Amino acid sequence: MELINAIKARRSVRKYTDRQIPRADLEKIIEAGTYASNAGGGQRSMIVGIHNADMVEKLGRMNMAKLDRSRLIGSYVSKEQPSVIDDPSIKSGFYGAPSLCIVFAQKNFMFGIPDAFCCAETMLMEAFDLGISSCIVSRAEETFDSGIGAALLKEWGVPENYIARCFVTLGYCDGEYPKAKPRRAGRSKIIE
Repeated sequence: MELINAIKARRSVRKYTDRQIPRADLEKIIEAGTYASNAGGGQRSMIVGIHNADMVEKLGRMNMAKLDRSRLIGSYVSKEQPSVIDDPSIKSGFYGAPSLCIVFAQKNFMFGIPDAFCCAETMLMEAFDLGISSCIVSRAEETFDSGIGAALLKEWGVPENYIARCFVTLGYCDGEYPKAKPRRAGRSKIIE
């Protein structure tokens, strides 16, 4: 598939079946993330893959516990693929995905957040190429801001000078794969 067509076709999925993705595919998705664009070629991002649906659910509930609804802008994301914004009854910020990647960056690094999100976007495209659905989820820093979160990071060997920046949910879409929304006019310009 031509890359622009893949970019146009990939959608964020927030409804997953409980079918686990193959570990080999998770490894390919993580590998793609390690090749993402990054500031100065420094390769400072770190990815932790979770291939355990129970752990993903636990982390998803920790993620939701830190949701501050007063900081939300807007109140509607999707009827077909509802977000926590659309449905306050959703208990896991990871929507039942059986696998997850956590993208970490060095604390206080000026380009840590852009590096992490470039890494996440690259993983989304590899997942799409493998037929795996995905979504970027934020509130990563807050998710691990507890004794339980700190203990998990230590158990996983995440260096103390790293901070979680975002998550990539991975699994198979439950129901029809989302269609593209019409593009809003006026979002791009070319200056000669």
